[in-house]
Amino acid sequence: MTTDAAGYDEQGEVPLTRYAALASVFAAGVGTFAAVARRRGVRLPEEMPPWDVALLGAATYKASRLLTRDKITSFLRAPFTHRTGEGEASEVMDEPRGSGPRRAVGDLVACPFCSGAWAAGALVCSYVASPRLARVVCGGLTALTMSDWLHYAWTWTQHTTED
Repeated sequence: MTTDAAGYDEQGEVPLTRYAALASVFAAGVGTFAAVARRRGVRLPEEMPPWDVALLGAATYKASRLLTRDKITSFLRAPFTHRTGEGEASEVMDEPRGSGPRRAVGDLVACPFCSGAWAAGALVCSYVASPRLARVVCGGLTALTMSDWLHYAWTWTQHTTED
């Protein structure tokens, strides 16, 4: 496997080795969780009901948006990104900055799709370790997601009736 960025993109700016490092951290975290959980006798659920999957999905969506687009969490992204503008609904748009590890982390924390895998991993591990607590946390994030959609619907309704 080559991690030569010059052979991957025209500018040679994609930090492939740093992406590999981040993927390794993710895999190591999941592996460590699995090993510790097994050692402590935590058993996987027999099944994941569809409503839990939906709850985890909505919570993952909101957790990744909070990390990557929320104004209040800008302090987490600031070492790795710079603000390029504002999106819809007072979300902010950030772009990664720097090179090497800084750029790779910037890519992760500026992309809701990228950070979604990390959020899902954390929430699923929580679900395995403590299903009741995870459902409460996911329920809160899902309620926030529903609130966002209601705000969008209200704004759309206002715009529609004004025209």
